[in-house]
Order: sequence, then C-alpha cells, then structure tokens
Amino acid sequence: MNFELSPELAELQQSVRRLAQDKVKPRAREIDESNEYPQDLFEIFRDAGLLGLVVPTEYGGSGGGILGLAIAIEEVAKYSNSAALMLLLTRLPTGPVLIAGSEHQKHQYVAPIAAGAQRAAFGLSEPQAGSDVMGMRTRAVRDGDGWVLNGVKCWMSGVVQADWYCVFAKTSADPADRSHDSVTCFVVERSWDGVEVGATDRKMGVRGVDTGELLLHDVRVPDENVVGAVGGFRLAMLGLNSMRPVVAARGIGLAEGALMYATEYVQERAAFGKTIADFQGIQWEIAKLAVDIEAARMLTYRAAWLADQGKFTKEWVPYLSMSKYHATEVAVRASNVCLQLLGAAGYMKDHPMELYYRDAKQLTIVEGTSQVQLGLIARGVLDRDLWWD
Repeated sequence: MNFELSPELAELQQSVRRLAQDKVKPRAREIDESNEYPQDLFEIFRDAGLLGLVVPTEYGGSGGGILGLAIAIEEVAKYSNSAALMLLLTRLPTGPVLIAGSEHQKHQYVAPIAAGAQRAAFGLSEPQAGSDVMGMRTRAVRDGDGWVLNGVKCWMSGVVQADWYCVFAKTSADPADRSHDSVTCFVVERSWDGVEVGATDRKMGVRGVDTGELLLHDVRVPDENVVGAVGGFRLAMLGLNSMRPVVAARGIGLAEGALMYATEYVQERAAFGKTIADFQGIQWEIAKLAVDIEAARMLTYRAAWLADQGKFTKEWVPYLSMSKYHATEVAVRASNVCLQLLGAAGYMKDHPMELYYRDAKQLTIVEGTSQVQLGLIARGVLDRDLWWD
C-alpha cells in the first residue's frame, strides 16, 4: 500500500500550488466582489493544461484522471472556490459523455473542453426536482430522426459561459413516470434555436461563475446527440458518483486555506501578554481541524483512485459519498472555527474568512446534499456493500 503520489502527480501538485499562489490568490476577493467571470484565470488554466487534466490523451487531454483533477482543485480552492469550480466544470458535464458517449461525441464535445476552446454545463436539477431527480418535467419527444426538448433546468453552474449543455429529460410517454428508464441524456448546443439562458441566481458565495436557468423551447436535438441509450437515468448517477471526490477536493482546499490563514493570524496576534496561539484552547481547535482535513484527504484520494478505475457503480457508492460528505462538512466547520479564531477581524472583508465561510456552505448542497450522501452511505451498509466482516 503506497500513500505517496506518483512523481507526475507530485509535480502537478507543486506546479498548481505555485500557480494558485501567484495567480489565483490575488484575484479571489476581486472575483467575489465584482461577480464577473474571471476570463483571465480561465486562460491561465488553459495555457497550463489544467482544463484537460481529466480528459484522456486520445481526446486532447493529459490523462491525469479524477485524482489529478482533485489534486489541482484542492490547490486552487485554498484561495478561491470560484476558480476551483471552473476546473470542476471540465468534468461534470463531460462525465456522461466520457462514460457512455460515442467516439464522435467525445471528439466533437470533450476535446474542445480539454483545449479550452469551449465550455460546458450540466443540466439535471429543476425548480421542483433537486434531490428528487425523478420529479423532473423537462420532456424529450421523439420527432422523426430526432427529439424535441421542452423544459427548464436550474441551478446550473457555468450556464452563461457554456457552449453546450449535458441535459437530462423525460423520454417516456407519461411525464409523471418515475421509472429509471424514463430519463435520457442529451448534448444540447447553445447556438441551437430554442436554447436560452434564463435568470441568473443571486448567490451567497462562489460568485464570478454564473449559476442560473437554462430554458428549452421546442429545441430539436438529433439522434446522434443522445448520450448512451434512451432510458439512461443510471448514467446521471454514474456521472455524479464519479464526481464525489472532485467536489470533496474543493472542500479540502477551502479548509486548508482557512486553517493556514487562521494559524498565521493567531501566531502573530498578541493578547494577554502572549500570542493567541499560545493558549491551549486555540491549539486544540487547530489540532482537531488538522485531523479532520487529513481524514478528508485520505477519503478523497481513495475515492478518486476508485473512480479512476471505473469503480463508481452501486457497490462503490458508500466510499465515494463518504469523501463528499466528510470533506464538505469539514469545510463548513473549518471556515466557522477559523473565522472565530480571528474574532471580530474574521467578520470583516479585510480578511478572507467571511469569504471562506460563505463559499463553504455551497459544497454541502451541490451534487447531492450532505443528507443525500448520508442516505447513500447508510444504504451501502444496509445492503452490505460497506461491511467489515
């Protein structure tokens, strides 16, 4: 059992760490306050080859896999979860295509993502169908040699910037059908008639990368843009399962960034004739967070390793969900504790703590809430997929 990164991944970690310190850290506050898409960081990530990390070499990527992407995201998220989200969006919408798409789809849609020539977004949630995915009402009706899509998707990160969308829609005759073979995945291009970006959301945190609605009105989609088979709800779950360690990496990075900043602060802040860091109560809080972060890292790196082996089917879900659950909850705890360590200063925008605090909560909601993850982990134990005997 080897807990060391390969030389290639260790080099990736160090190079992204330097890039994040030099380019991302100075921009983090400005991105949050302006709420403008950081095109400069997109171009920096493109030029550094980070947009193709998770994409296989045959489609123009570097083949770093889920683990490589998670390592890069962890480094970037130490300073900006918005910037980390930009990297995440190289895998979330391309995941179903990489898992079940045709060679034509991979070359046409995934390769431009790796090159930084296009961007994409993922459309699963709807106003009345968040965690209850099967409550979706977006319809895809067969029409000749293609399909006609109508509906509204919401809470789509990167919706404004995307050139194409990975969209799930009901393909059964009955829109109330909740069977898993009633949902199908489509690639929908932004330029097609009837495709429109609706309202964008006013977010508490993770600003700069727009989240909002995708409106589909009589959008004609050719058969060649069906991803996998008609009736492919399982594909949505496989895509999300494989993403758990990627979201977890955002949580680890945020927690690390918050704790490092708070630690430096308490070592410099004088109080009662000594520094704050000299007090045992402060030391214990730092120690508990350090343990939480390292536990989250082990869970996340293992989950990424599993995902890179294609182990994101049902029997592996508990291990993947553990990483997302624990790492994102650690991010919330760390941002809360570290803000408190700074006292009144932590509440002010002179320090990044209130930004970490606002950004952290999103992570426990997106791509399956903490409660959904707990349910999946519990089901794994009840079904003996996770068992110790």
